[in-house]
Amino acid sequence: MYIYLDIIWLLNFLFDFMLLLLTAIILKRKIVKWRIFLAALLGSTIVLLMFMPIQSLASHPIVKILFSCLIILTAFGYKKFRYFFQGLLTFYFTTFMIGGGMIGVHYFFEYEVSITNNVMATSTTGFGDPISWLFVFIGFPLAWYFSKQQIDHIETKKIHYDQIVTVEVSIDHISFSLKGLIDSGNQLYDPISKSPVMILDTKKIEHILPKSILEQSKNLDSLGTNTTEESHPWESRIRLVPYRAVGQDHQFLLALKPDEITLYYNNEKIRVKKALVALNHTTLSSVDEYQCIVHPKMLITSSVQPAS
Repeated sequence: MYIYLDIIWLLNFLFDFMLLLLTAIILKRKIVKWRIFLAALLGSTIVLLMFMPIQSLASHPIVKILFSCLIILTAFGYKKFRYFFQGLLTFYFTTFMIGGGMIGVHYFFEYEVSITNNVMATSTTGFGDPISWLFVFIGFPLAWYFSKQQIDHIETKKIHYDQIVTVEVSIDHISFSLKGLIDSGNQLYDPISKSPVMILDTKKIEHILPKSILEQSKNLDSLGTNTTEESHPWESRIRLVPYRAVGQDHQFLLALKPDEITLYYNNEKIRVKKALVALNHTTLSSVDEYQCIVHPKMLITSSVQPAS
C-alpha cells in the first residue's frame, strides 16, 4: 500500500484551517489569518507523528487534548479561562459535526471515511489513495459550507425580534447614536456587495449630515447630474438600494457605506464592518421609540465583545 504523506499532510492542514475558521465564525471572534494559519500548521504536524516511533504516545487522549489546547491558544490567544474553554469546546463541536457529515456520506457512496488518531483517512481504498482523498477534498468543503449555513439559520431564529438596541454609526469624522429596532421584516441587501442594510430616520440626523448628500437622498434623479459644483467626499460612499413597498413599483433608497456600526445587544458590543445605512425620509416610529431599523443579519456576521 502506498502512503502519500504529502497529500495527507496538506489536506489535514487545509481541514484544520477551515475548522478553525468555522470556530471563529460561530463564536464571532476576530479572524486573524496568520494566527489561524500557524494553528492549522501546528495541528497538521500530528500527521508526521503518526509515522514516527512515538505514534502510541501521540495517540494518547491526554496528548490529543493538550495538542488541541495549543491549537486554540495559537489561533485565538488567551484572555480568560472561559474564553479559552469556549473556543476549545466549539473547535471539538465543529470537528465532530463536519466529521459526522463526512461519515454519513458513506451511506450514499462507496468510500468509508474515518478519523484515525486525529488523521482523516479512507478505509476502502487505502490510507493515502489520491482518488479517495479527492472525494474527501470535495466533500469536506461541502459539509463545511452546509454546516455554516445551518448555524447562521439557527442563530437568526434565536434572535428576539422587535427588540430595541443602541446603535452607533461612524462615517468619516461624524458619529451619532440612535435607538434601533431589530426587525425580521428588514431584508434589504446591497445587490452588489450583499451587505445588509440598516434604515435610518433621516429627520433625526439631518442636522449633522452634509447638505448635498441629504438633498441627493431626497431627489435620486439628481444623482450625477450636477457637474458644476465640487463633489462631496462622501459621494464615493453612496450606494443605491432597491426595495419594494406595498402597492408601489420598485423604489430606491440612497445608502451610505459607514466606517463602522456598533450595536449594543444583550450586554454585548457588536462591531459591524460590512453594512450600509439607508437614508429614509418617512417617520419610522410615531412615538419615537426608535430611529432606525436594524437588519437581523448584522447581529450574526459581526465581531462581538463584552460591553464595557
